[in-house]
Amino acid sequence: MSSTDRQRIQRVPGSRRAKLTPAPGTSPEPVPADDEDPDTVPPVTGEKTASGPNDERLRRDVPPHY
Repeated sequence: MSSTDRQRIQRVPGSRRAKLTPAPGTSPEPVPADDEDPDTVPPVTGEKTASGPNDERLRRDVPPHY
């Protein structure tokens, strides 16, 4: 691996932070294959999940500073 194949640190004008150049062989755009398959992700519903004896009380209780 030569020094031109590595990521470099770039200064950002007007900022205290720096950023890295993209790694070799990568793209900043997401790849559709990286997204989750909608068939494997359970749908979000308003149904309650299994709860313990203190869950409802914990939802009602708020700290005194609220």
